[in-house]
Amino acid sequence: MKYVLMFVETEQFAKELEEMGELEREAAYEAVGRWFAENADKITHHTHLHPVHTATTMRLGVGEPVVTDGPFVEGKEVVSGFAEVEVADLDEALKLARTWPACPIVEIRPAS
Repeated sequence: MKYVLMFVETEQFAKELEEMGELEREAAYEAVGRWFAENADKITHHTHLHPVHTATTMRLGVGEPVVTDGPFVEGKEVVSGFAEVEVADLDEALKLARTWPACPIVEIRPAS
């Protein structure tokens, strides 16, 4: 089954990352790199998203779509990246998500 693991940063996580020294931040990024390498056999695609301030949002509804710069209403949590994985079932996706070494929230959704 395919699942998408969405890595969600909180304001607190972003602040802690920003406050890290260079060596500590480098070690954090290396941990993420190791996670991707260790799970490469399950990951079919992944990417890191640009910072939330670079987002463009389109609101659809009645009338013409409204396009604005930035994310939707003052998000306290933002998706910073994702990985599409091919695993046996949700239990395996959950097991994989438990080992994620970075953002404190991982949203898991089935994909087709």
